[in-house]
Amino acid sequence: MISKADKKFWETVTGVKPYADTPYYVGFRIDGIDLGLDPNAAKQGLNFPVSYWNVVNVQEAAKQLIEGGATTFAAIKDVGGGMMMGTFKDPSGNIFGIIDNPSA
Repeated sequence: MISKADKKFWETVTGVKPYADTPYYVGFRIDGIDLGLDPNAAKQGLNFPVSYWNVVNVQEAAKQLIEGGATTFAAIKDVGGGMMMGTFKDPSGNIFGIIDNPSA
């Protein structure tokens, strides 16, 4: 089950309320893209790729995430060609990332 803290975190960070809030899926539609939370993923021990949000300024985005309740998993760093990336954990420990890709 997705905790109230997780839903509140994603609502705060995105400024969007979930359009779907069911026992099997919590979905946020952000500019035509879905951010989906699987309430049962952790119970199933699922391993999955980290999703990255493309942002304009990783430092500003990181600040907003931390203020919203995220914790840093891997500090923001230049991974080459000016591409800046960092990963964070939401209140339940789910890992996600942000990326500032100058060529995107």
